[in-house]
Amino acid sequence: MDLVSCDVLVMGSGAGGLAAAITAAHAGLKVIVAEKAPLIGGTTARSGGYLWAPLSGPTRRAGIEDSAENVRRYMMAEIGNHYEADRVDAFLAACTEAVAFFEDHTALQFDPAPQLPDYHAETPGGLDGGRPIVARPCDGRILGSEIRRLRPPLREITVAGMMIGSSKDLPHFLNATRSVRSAVHVAGVMARYGLDLARHGRSMRLTNGNALAARLLRSALDAGVDIWTEAPVSGLLHDDKGRVTGATVEREGAPVTVRASAGVVLAAGGFPQDMARRARMFPHAGDGSQHWSPAPEANTGDGIALGLAAGGQVPEDLPNAAAWVPVSLVPRPDGSRHPFPHFVDRGKPGMIAVTRNGRRFVNEGKSYHDFCEAMQAACRDLPAVEAWLICDHPTFRRYGLGFAKPAPLPYSHLIRAGYVLRGATLADLGRQAEIDPGALEATVARVNADASAGEDTEFGRGSTAYSRYLGDPAAPSPYFGAVKVAPFYAVRLVIGDLGTFAGLKTDGRARVLGTGGVPVPGLFAAGNDAHSIMGGNYLGGGITLGPAVVFGYIAGRELAAIRAP
Repeated sequence: MDLVSCDVLVMGSGAGGLAAAITAAHAGLKVIVAEKAPLIGGTTARSGGYLWAPLSGPTRRAGIEDSAENVRRYMMAEIGNHYEADRVDAFLAACTEAVAFFEDHTALQFDPAPQLPDYHAETPGGLDGGRPIVARPCDGRILGSEIRRLRPPLREITVAGMMIGSSKDLPHFLNATRSVRSAVHVAGVMARYGLDLARHGRSMRLTNGNALAARLLRSALDAGVDIWTEAPVSGLLHDDKGRVTGATVEREGAPVTVRASAGVVLAAGGFPQDMARRARMFPHAGDGSQHWSPAPEANTGDGIALGLAAGGQVPEDLPNAAAWVPVSLVPRPDGSRHPFPHFVDRGKPGMIAVTRNGRRFVNEGKSYHDFCEAMQAACRDLPAVEAWLICDHPTFRRYGLGFAKPAPLPYSHLIRAGYVLRGATLADLGRQAEIDPGALEATVARVNADASAGEDTEFGRGSTAYSRYLGDPAAPSPYFGAVKVAPFYAVRLVIGDLGTFAGLKTDGRARVLGTGGVPVPGLFAAGNDAHSIMGGNYLGGGITLGPAVVFGYIAGRELAAIRAP
């Protein structure tokens, strides 16, 4: 068996793994990243690219007034009994430093998001905007030939492969037929996309999570990190004192012994594609198959399994084992179905969500995680955990519906494929979707009466900062609209995830903890392989990537200290 030596071995190439690798390499350590998949970036490359990073430089430059005490107050109120003071303190202490390090020493740059509120901004300590930051868009040509190894964005959230997910682009695309300024912006984006397609075969204008992954990859390459793809880690190595000293890695079809003198970082993306663990920990998932994750297929819990085998622990008492998101299942030409995450459309005026009994069950403008918690509760006595997002024709053409894009883009192919249902009447739509027709008509009648009065008397759409953020300020009723004009449309929603929360127990230094809270020597975890500091709750945009990058930085810093003479 071949032998390779390094200082640090990182398992996984998402935000947590690359952050650890870059930090350690910047300190002079020799670092190898072993990525199981053929592509680099993991779930990060498919994500929104936001980091919940309180007190960071970009938020302060945007004039956001905040304090560590205020953040702690919010987190304590939201997390409750699962609040881990030592890890939260470590996160907050390192947050400013970590973001500054990456902005000052790497290709990673961030923009503030002053309009994006905490998801429960009304909770003590919550903010109406500004804690998240987002990776600045970049040109894919910064990667040179390595662009071929960057995982592309999720196909379902692009337009023919073109990314429009950034907060600056999306409003222009929604207003392209109503605003000359937006039309010019969209024309420019599409013209550039056409040139990129002709020259490079893909969009080179990278935004959101794809920009974050690209900037991290560029930074890792600049720091001399050696990144192996199609290189799964099959087992950890230990010395006679139990210290983790490396791993066996499959490379080019043969096992390689990698000796890592400082230690190993597990950052393989959690377990969103692990059917057995999903069946045990996701209440709605049945045998594991009744759950649809947009995460890469390679994220099968390998890092967590290795950590457990080394003596680590995975607490299973969180209120939610993952970050839920409602998804609709988009048919592809090969007959497969792939999840489209519903982040934005649910909160637009004129959209309502109902279960099979025809009744609304939630403020549709709540966060995607809260929406799914409400859907689970509402479907407890129903045949399936599912809901339907419904709107009328003007709303459908104004905002689109899931994967169906707004005017002037076509949509008839999605009706023919059964993705979008269309009914001449509400009762007709209800019968097609197996929704109680009479109850649906009664629900819509109440919605329309409330919309006329300008108030959602049942669930309070527009009463919270986040539901106002999802609304449409340009609409006559920005947060809650009527469902009146036939035909009517619906898409089926089921539950997916944005990453798992339940991971290996770690301390404030990113060390994996074994029995009795004693660290497993030489073993660290970051990203979704580490237990979430959010306690199974979803506090705001970027609460997965923010801690991933910060604890990746902490892990890299700790490894550098181990290696230092």
